[in-house]
Amino acid sequence: MNEREKEIWKYIALILALMLATSIIATTLLYLQNSELQKGYIFNKTTSAKVEVRNQTVIVSTGNITALQAKIDELQQEIEYLKEQLREKQISKNVTNATIAIVPIFGPIDEYTALDLIPKLRAIAKNNSIEGVLLWIDSPGGYVGPVRELYREVKKLSYTKPVVAYTGGTMASGAYFIACGADKIIADPLADVGSIGVIYVHYDLEQNYERNGIKVEVFKTGPYKDMGAEWRSLTDEEKKIISNMIDAYFTDFLNAVSAGRNMTINETKKFATGRTWFALNVTGTLIDETGNIDYSIKVLKKMMNTSSVKVIIYKGNIPVNFGVYQSMALYMDPRYISMYIKR
Repeated sequence: MNEREKEIWKYIALILALMLATSIIATTLLYLQNSELQKGYIFNKTTSAKVEVRNQTVIVSTGNITALQAKIDELQQEIEYLKEQLREKQISKNVTNATIAIVPIFGPIDEYTALDLIPKLRAIAKNNSIEGVLLWIDSPGGYVGPVRELYREVKKLSYTKPVVAYTGGTMASGAYFIACGADKIIADPLADVGSIGVIYVHYDLEQNYERNGIKVEVFKTGPYKDMGAEWRSLTDEEKKIISNMIDAYFTDFLNAVSAGRNMTINETKKFATGRTWFALNVTGTLIDETGNIDYSIKVLKKMMNTSSVKVIIYKGNIPVNFGVYQSMALYMDPRYISMYIKR
């Protein structure tokens, strides 16, 4: 890596730190805005965040949400500019020997999916002969942690190589979350896309245990250690805790879609009802264009500024035994959950 590349990456790290700080503030303000206890407070409150990056201290102050959103938009534009600079340098090296890597993301997304795909994405990022990446997605979503990890990997990959996400069937919930890390999203006209939302499944089998003469004795170190356990109901306080957790995950999802699709949070919320749409009905918003996988490759070739490429397909993610066995927050389309519920 030469000095110019080092400087660019250093600048990107600084901008990402700024975006992290502003994102934290935005999330806090959004939470306060939705809280009945804080009405009339946030617009009179000036907040600030301090972020340290490699001995550099950055202070981000905000007086209102509008100014904060404007700053976020500005930082995103700078990142897009830097991405183009890095890509132009990369493509110029191998324009006569360009390769497109197709990476399948099929089925429910759990920790094993992330364990399989993250090393592949990182290897692709380091492979100078691969100039573009096509994520071939057919998934109803999955668990929060793995989804967020894969989204971050796709986002980082897009800094140096153009990335297109494509689906011919289903790109719902967590799968759509991941796709928002790509530069473009293309889908078959009748593909299911969207399902922006979070779901928490809790099994209350207390009465069932009683009917079957099952007694559960629990030894725990704190009142919340068995929160969400199927052998008892949730308390009112626990329901509030879980509700706050779901709100935090939901806000994170909204931010990812807003940034990836270049929409405001309010515009994003219009699609955040948990439902999916036919791709042809959300072209220009949730997706960029409709088409098949060959058309997606054509779009990617145009982004790579080349007319001839070699296409390779990385093996799909390993089979997993996905199951909703206990209470957990899911980035998964509710229509698909029933098949994984414990019988």
